[in-house]
Amino acid sequence: ELASLTVFLFLLFSSMPSEMLMKIFSYLDAVSLLSVGCVNKRFYHLANDNGIWLKIYSRCFQPKRTIWAMKSEQTETVSLGCAALYDRKPGYWKKEYIFKQIAAVKTRVMRLVKPVDPYTGLPCKNKEAMKASGLSWIIVLKDKNGKEHVMEKANLSFKDTSVTIIWYSTDLPCLDILSTLKLYGVMPLLSDQSGAPSKNGPRLRSLIAEYHLANLTESSVAVADKLVQIFSLNPGLLVGLWKEKNEIAFVMVNLHYHQLLERSTLGSATVQYALPPNKPVLDDVDPEYGLHDYNLHVDMHGVSCSYLCGTFRGLFCRKGDIANGYLRLTVVSLKDHTKHVPLPGTLGLSWETDVFKGNVKDCCVMDVTLLDETGKPFWCFSAPVHMEPSSKASCLYDYMGPIYTTDYADAEGKVSVDLVWLEETKEYIIVNLVLYISTKKVNDWYGTNY
Repeated sequence: ELASLTVFLFLLFSSMPSEMLMKIFSYLDAVSLLSVGCVNKRFYHLANDNGIWLKIYSRCFQPKRTIWAMKSEQTETVSLGCAALYDRKPGYWKKEYIFKQIAAVKTRVMRLVKPVDPYTGLPCKNKEAMKASGLSWIIVLKDKNGKEHVMEKANLSFKDTSVTIIWYSTDLPCLDILSTLKLYGVMPLLSDQSGAPSKNGPRLRSLIAEYHLANLTESSVAVADKLVQIFSLNPGLLVGLWKEKNEIAFVMVNLHYHQLLERSTLGSATVQYALPPNKPVLDDVDPEYGLHDYNLHVDMHGVSCSYLCGTFRGLFCRKGDIANGYLRLTVVSLKDHTKHVPLPGTLGLSWETDVFKGNVKDCCVMDVTLLDETGKPFWCFSAPVHMEPSSKASCLYDYMGPIYTTDYADAEGKVSVDLVWLEETKEYIIVNLVLYISTKKVNDWYGTNY
């Protein structure tokens, strides 16, 4: 019945004279007018009418000039007069309205991200800026036949330096038929009458990352609880599979705040936003330029809990410690007991679906924000990590307990952490934390030649 009614209404409107349709279109808001323009070519041209869009534009934005209608008790607000209608191509005021809406949102967001946190080097109000822009994230699962499965509804968990996004549904396709997973930032193009981002209007997609799933279970290490196995891929992706099946239970993505707004809004549906290259400031005076005065902010957390939030200042690397293409920055040393860091409780990464929930032990999310000597973000990531028993011989006479290790690596650097489990106090102690930064990354950043 609904389909028949839709066909009837379409035929009814299609048979109407253009003048009558224009009268109807003049009562529509911007979002509805854009939707009508997608029906067919005739509706598209009618919905581009400058007279309709100029009224919408004038209602939304303050005009530069007002023309007083002498025969009316009220004033009619028209920007630029009659020339605004007749001297412009069809669709001109529609484009002006859309560009002005985008600029208004950008101004509002830029005002929020201007203040910077001195500890993290990141905007203080990242969370507020993302909400003001209406930003959200979706994943698109593509199967081997080219069919796309779009997942929009997600749970968000905002932390100090990252956001964790989780999608789950009983309709998720089986891993066996999937080839890729694409992560997009999605931002509304228009605002509603209250100024809030429109939920039903057109949206822009920006590709953030693309993951190849063909060899997921072979190429990554699995950790598990009673119900699921989880596999990870860089950057920051976790896929949970039901045990003894290849059916997806959930998908989790961890995104660091550094330039997240840009990556989520300035790319296209097919091309990722290219981060602008850093312009090195050369220094011929300092013989160890680029080797010192690094500051590290590190968070270790689950989805809804925090295990560690710490800042370490004045990190450095001597020239003699550069080896195998990496600078070594020692954050916590075995020898310096005063800097050993406790992690209260047992680590775990919680998950849930519509029916089940669980907790994968010895896993967490690590957020690393490394700042250069000027306080500018130098190396940032948010990624899941898991602990495993260490093969190193114990030389810790002050601690009695098993030793665990956790590692992370990407193209720009590596992180190595050693922990000791203290059964009496039910806590881990970080006894060794070292960052290894690629010399290529350092040379590109500082213009050096290590």
